[in-house]
Amino acid sequence: MAMVSVGSCIFSEVGLALAGPHVDATRIAAQVVTGIGFLGAGAIIRQRGDIRGLTTAAGVWVAAAIGMATGFRLYILATLGTAMVVVALAGLRPIARLLPRHEDEEEEEDDPAGPEAPPPFVES
Repeated sequence: MAMVSVGSCIFSEVGLALAGPHVDATRIAAQVVTGIGFLGAGAIIRQRGDIRGLTTAAGVWVAAAIGMATGFRLYILATLGTAMVVVALAGLRPIARLLPRHEDEEEEEDDPAGPEAPPPFVES
């Protein structure tokens, strides 16, 4: 996450440094957003009907946004965004543990092989 944030910051700084009458600094930012979308999509996987990696993908996305805000010298926005992310990630975890689990998740724990497991190999 740190590398995503620093990289986004550097790209934003480069965009500002190159900005002139014929160069738009936000064009680099738009490409960062596109690239981070691909990274986030790669972090999301589907396993036995369950979706995993959404928090990781969102973390990559917001790390890039914080890096871009820093690179564009929007320090208050970057600081407030960082604080909000920390509060959300640290504060919501205990609340999520209090919520009841989905019934299908409990059934999958009882059967570690899951419903899509291939039949066992039998030698003849």
